[in-house]
This record gives sequence, C-alpha cells and structure tokens, in this order.
Amino acid sequence: MASHRVSGRRLSRYKDQRKALMRGLVCELIKHERITTTLAKAKETRIVAEKLITHGKKGNLHHRRLALAQVPNKRVVEKVFNDIAVRYATRPGGYTRITKLGPRQGDAAQMAVIELV
Repeated sequence: MASHRVSGRRLSRYKDQRKALMRGLVCELIKHERITTTLAKAKETRIVAEKLITHGKKGNLHHRRLALAQVPNKRVVEKVFNDIAVRYATRPGGYTRITKLGPRQGDAAQMAVIELV
C-alpha cells in the first residue's frame, strides 16, 4: 500500500482506536500539563493539542464547538478556553515542548515527555 503524501502516523491502530488514543492523550496533557509517552505518540499529540489551544485563543462559540468535536470533554475544553488560551494569548504558536527521555526498559521504545510551555 503506497503512503505517498499521507500525513499522520498509524501507531499500529485502526482509525477509531487511534482517534480515541489521541483524545485521551490530549485530555491528560491539558489536565496535567505534562505527560510521559512514546516519542511517536507525543509527536501526534502535539498536533492535536496545538490546534485545540488555537481554537481556545479564538474563543468564540464556533471554535468552542470545534474543540468539543475534537475532544468531547467539557472540563478540558473549559480549561483550554479559560486558562490556557489566556496564558498563550500573545504567543504565535508552539505551545508544547517534547523532550526525549531514552528507551523504555521493556521494549526499548523511545520515550518522551510532552508538556505545555
């Protein structure tokens, strides 16, 4: 199967599982502002999280509904719109930082910390 010009990682999951995984990772990132995961998952989580924060910065009802469609958790979206968007109001992007940790003990998967800057 050719994968030319196809964006995003499959992460060895079907689409519905991948979508649920991203929702969960983004929710935990917003709640705790720092999570440890594999490098590939961190890079994919960064994409979704930064779009969510950008919706929060725009702040109108349309963008709130777009954010709820992406992450259907009212508490998380409320935190993005009320707290995080205010913090990054003047920042033009780059709301997350990924720091590599090294291989995981069990399967040598490359681990990383993703956090809000």
